[in-house]
Amino acid sequence: MAPSQTAPVPINGLHHFAYRCRDAEETRHFYEDLLGLPLYHIIQSDHVPSTGEYCPYTHIFFRMTDGSCVAFFDLGDDHASDPSPNTPAWVNHLALRVDTVGELERVKARLQAAGVDVVGVTDHHIFKSIYFFDPNGIRLELTAQLAS
Repeated sequence: MAPSQTAPVPINGLHHFAYRCRDAEETRHFYEDLLGLPLYHIIQSDHVPSTGEYCPYTHIFFRMTDGSCVAFFDLGDDHASDPSPNTPAWVNHLALRVDTVGELERVKARLQAAGVDVVGVTDHHIFKSIYFFDPNGIRLELTAQLAS
């Protein structure tokens, strides 16, 4: 079989999704202290491994219970990623899952007590969600499945 005709390799899931962050410690506080995602790994380097480009960075990973991670790059310049200029702020977001609506409501209360603006609980019929922004301007959604 020619290489272009080989069967695809199964993709088993998400390893990590990486974003740029303004400040690693501010981001750590939000994801670890407020959301409860443990800081799993930190990489600090002066060069990008895939290109060799000089760009000092800190790369932090927060691990979810399924083993996948949300990760961030702090480039040391106090800048987060700019939002997409041609896309409404509510479109691009990362949706994470909790087990129950009760847990969803507890996270909402915890975030609000920390001064985070939270929208919802929104009923999508098969799941319920809350929406909020992290300190880097990334829109997050937390969901609780209602039906399979």
